[in-house]
Amino acid sequence: MTNPYVPLLIMMGLAAVIAVGGVVASAVLGPKRRNRAKLEAYECGIQPTPHAVGGGRFPVKYYLVAMTFIVFDIEVVFLYPWAVSFTELAMFGAVAMMSFLALITVPFIYEWRRGGLEWD
Repeated sequence: MTNPYVPLLIMMGLAAVIAVGGVVASAVLGPKRRNRAKLEAYECGIQPTPHAVGGGRFPVKYYLVAMTFIVFDIEVVFLYPWAVSFTELAMFGAVAMMSFLALITVPFIYEWRRGGLEWD
Protein backbone atom coordinates (compact mmCIF):
# COMPACT_ATOMS: atom_id res chain seq x y z
CA MET A 1 0.00 0.00 0.00
CA THR A 2 1.47 3.35 -1.00
CA ASN A 3 1.32 6.53 0.98
CA PRO A 4 -1.49 8.83 -0.26
CA TYR A 5 0.79 11.87 0.11
CA VAL A 6 3.31 10.67 -2.49
CA PRO A 7 1.49 12.30 -5.47
CA LEU A 8 1.23 15.56 -3.51
CA LEU A 9 4.94 15.50 -2.70
CA ILE A 10 5.77 14.75 -6.33
CA MET A 11 3.62 17.68 -7.48
CA MET A 12 5.25 20.01 -4.92
CA GLY A 13 8.69 18.88 -6.03
CA LEU A 14 7.81 19.42 -9.67
CA ALA A 15 6.46 22.90 -8.90
CA ALA A 16 9.66 23.76 -7.03
CA VAL A 17 11.82 22.50 -9.92
CA ILE A 18 9.82 24.58 -12.42
CA ALA A 19 9.99 27.71 -10.23
CA VAL A 20 13.72 27.44 -9.55
CA GLY A 21 14.38 26.42 -13.16
CA GLY A 22 12.60 29.53 -14.44
CA VAL A 23 14.65 31.81 -12.21
CA VAL A 24 17.92 30.09 -13.14
CA ALA A 25 17.08 30.08 -16.87
CA SER A 26 16.24 33.78 -16.72
CA ALA A 27 19.53 34.56 -15.00
CA VAL A 28 21.56 32.45 -17.44
CA LEU A 29 19.79 33.17 -20.73
CA GLY A 30 18.55 36.72 -20.13
CA PRO A 31 20.29 39.80 -21.50
CA LYS A 32 22.94 41.34 -19.27
CA ARG A 33 22.38 44.99 -20.19
CA ARG A 34 22.72 46.99 -16.99
CA ASN A 35 21.82 50.65 -16.88
CA ARG A 36 20.95 53.21 -14.24
CA ALA A 37 17.18 52.80 -14.59
CA LYS A 38 17.33 49.03 -14.09
CA LEU A 39 19.53 49.28 -11.02
CA GLU A 40 17.25 51.78 -9.22
CA ALA A 41 14.61 50.61 -6.79
CA TYR A 42 11.10 50.34 -8.24
CA GLU A 43 8.57 52.35 -6.25
CA CYS A 44 5.14 51.67 -7.72
CA GLY A 45 5.62 53.85 -10.79
CA ILE A 46 6.71 56.91 -8.80
CA GLN A 47 10.11 58.27 -9.71
CA PRO A 48 12.48 57.55 -6.82
CA THR A 49 13.56 60.77 -5.20
CA PRO A 50 15.43 61.55 -2.01
CA HIS A 51 12.88 61.59 0.80
CA ALA A 52 12.89 63.31 4.13
CA VAL A 53 14.34 61.52 7.13
CA GLY A 54 10.89 60.25 8.15
CA GLY A 55 10.31 58.78 4.68
CA GLY A 56 7.98 59.81 1.90
CA ARG A 57 4.25 59.27 1.72
CA PHE A 58 2.49 57.07 -0.80
CA PRO A 59 -1.04 57.82 -1.95
CA VAL A 60 -3.68 55.86 -0.06
CA LYS A 61 -4.99 54.46 -3.36
CA TYR A 62 -2.04 52.05 -3.53
CA TYR A 63 -3.03 50.56 -0.20
CA LEU A 64 -6.71 50.33 -1.17
CA VAL A 65 -5.90 48.36 -4.30
CA ALA A 66 -3.53 46.09 -2.37
CA MET A 67 -6.19 45.39 0.26
CA THR A 68 -8.74 44.67 -2.48
CA PHE A 69 -6.47 42.03 -3.98
CA ILE A 70 -5.90 40.50 -0.55
CA VAL A 71 -9.66 40.30 0.04
CA PHE A 72 -10.17 38.55 -3.30
CA ASP A 73 -7.37 36.10 -2.52
CA ILE A 74 -9.03 35.23 0.78
CA GLU A 75 -12.34 34.84 -1.03
CA VAL A 76 -10.83 32.32 -3.44
CA VAL A 77 -9.24 30.42 -0.55
CA PHE A 78 -12.68 30.00 1.03
CA LEU A 79 -14.53 29.31 -2.22
CA TYR A 80 -12.32 26.44 -3.35
CA PRO A 81 -13.01 23.99 -0.49
CA TRP A 82 -16.69 24.90 -0.65
CA ALA A 83 -16.81 24.07 -4.35
CA VAL A 84 -15.02 20.76 -3.78
CA SER A 85 -17.42 19.56 -1.08
CA PHE A 86 -20.57 21.32 -2.33
CA THR A 87 -22.77 18.19 -2.36
CA GLU A 88 -21.76 17.18 1.18
CA LEU A 89 -22.54 20.58 2.71
CA ALA A 90 -26.04 20.79 1.20
CA MET A 91 -28.20 23.78 2.18
CA PHE A 92 -26.05 24.83 5.15
CA GLY A 93 -23.02 25.24 2.88
CA ALA A 94 -25.03 27.18 0.30
CA VAL A 95 -26.43 29.60 2.91
CA ALA A 96 -23.03 30.07 4.55
CA MET A 97 -21.33 30.77 1.21
CA MET A 98 -24.03 33.20 0.05
CA SER A 99 -23.74 35.14 3.32
CA PHE A 100 -19.94 35.15 2.96
CA LEU A 101 -20.22 36.45 -0.62
CA ALA A 102 -22.68 39.13 0.52
CA LEU A 103 -20.27 40.23 3.25
CA ILE A 104 -17.47 40.46 0.69
CA THR A 105 -19.59 42.20 -1.96
CA VAL A 106 -20.79 45.07 0.25
CA PRO A 107 -17.30 46.58 0.89
CA PHE A 108 -16.34 45.97 -2.73
CA ILE A 109 -19.32 47.99 -3.95
CA TYR A 110 -18.54 50.67 -1.38
CA GLU A 111 -14.95 50.97 -2.60
CA TRP A 112 -16.08 50.94 -6.22
CA ARG A 113 -18.60 53.78 -5.66
CA ARG A 114 -16.00 55.82 -3.75
CA GLY A 115 -13.68 55.62 -6.76
CA GLY A 116 -11.06 53.38 -5.19
CA LEU A 117 -10.65 51.34 -8.37
CA GLU A 118 -10.20 54.29 -10.75
CA TRP A 119 -6.72 55.32 -11.82
CA ASP A 120 -6.29 59.03 -12.29
